[in-house]
Amino acid sequence: MGEGFLRHLAGDRFEVASAGIESGKLNPLVVRAMAEVGVDISSHYAKKAQDLIDAGERFDTVITVCDETSAERCPSFPGRGTNTNATRLHWGFPDPSALSGSDEEKLAGIRPIRDAIRAKIEVWLAETAS
Repeated sequence: MGEGFLRHLAGDRFEVASAGIESGKLNPLVVRAMAEVGVDISSHYAKKAQDLIDAGERFDTVITVCDETSAERCPSFPGRGTNTNATRLHWGFPDPSALSGSDEEKLAGIRPIRDAIRAKIEVWLAETAS
């Protein structure tokens, strides 16, 4: 969701990459929730963070959006230029895949997570614009 919103709200202002601790398929209910607000992430796929690092990717800023338990497992990301490590911001949000219930109940639980991620990105974009 974070990648989708950052691309949608910031355009080409940033080079955006998204990855998780593990790779896998996107949650179709997350795709649906994002489509409800006009952001199409259906072509996105869950990449593994370590794969980006192994491929030699370098970063200025890394924003983690996982819960606290998962955040402890995040690797350090190499920085660009003279920065040894990328600046890391942690914004803890619940994992939508941990929600239980019917699809409609899960979707109802995803929406506030989606909206909170969007709000946090909007604030961060305003702060980085100055």
